[in-house]
Amino acid sequence: MQAQIRASARVAGNVTQLLQTNGQFARQSGFIRMTSSSVKSAMPRHVAKPVATRSTAAPEEQLAYLRGCSQDQARSFVRDYDWSGDPRRVLGWVMAQKFMDLGTALTVFLNGQPHRFNYMPKRDIPEELAGAALMLDSICLRLNSGFYLVWPDQDVEDRPRILRWLETQSEDRREGRQGRYILDERIVATLLDNQLRLDRNAETAVYHQSRSLLRDLFSPVLELGVSRRMLRFHPPQEDPNDDLTNLRY
Repeated sequence: MQAQIRASARVAGNVTQLLQTNGQFARQSGFIRMTSSSVKSAMPRHVAKPVATRSTAAPEEQLAYLRGCSQDQARSFVRDYDWSGDPRRVLGWVMAQKFMDLGTALTVFLNGQPHRFNYMPKRDIPEELAGAALMLDSICLRLNSGFYLVWPDQDVEDRPRILRWLETQSEDRREGRQGRYILDERIVATLLDNQLRLDRNAETAVYHQSRSLLRDLFSPVLELGVSRRMLRFHPPQEDPNDDLTNLRY
């Protein structure tokens, strides 16, 4: 009996020595035994949700961004706008702003894929696409009314797409067919042909390369006219009584 007890004690001592040796080796080698509790504690408790970008943000957030950003940023935003949902809340506001130019408006219009509804009766448009069709109606009306102005000497990024749309209009006209969206070719031509470009060499009498405050102040006397750099800041005439062409002597 005593022999069995001594044998058990020797076995227990060997096991204890083995565990101490393994522990020392683990500490020296930097190895850490990961139990189930330590694994759970090492894992993050809350997985962060993906941050929504401006293109996927809610309409309220997109509008807040557009109202606070610069005009160049707003034009860049609408050029990449996602038409998959109802665009009227966001595009309905930003496309009514005066800083929208004709080139940007044409890009936004074509991004909306107007060919989807061009020959489709209004009653056949699916309800989930009605907002996009109405937004295209609004942009087309503004385009043809001259609401969007042209920036002189600015190239057209979507020239091929615009030309294809105008070619389709010409084919429809020859075949006696009329689509829902017809762009005014005379207005679009001011952009495609750069009809508002300024020839500074031929207009040196009213447009000078050198900028000078004194030249701007005395331009009516020196040049018998107001410098074009000053005229571009002149507000549009809304009151017919303020129009100098209506003066009677």
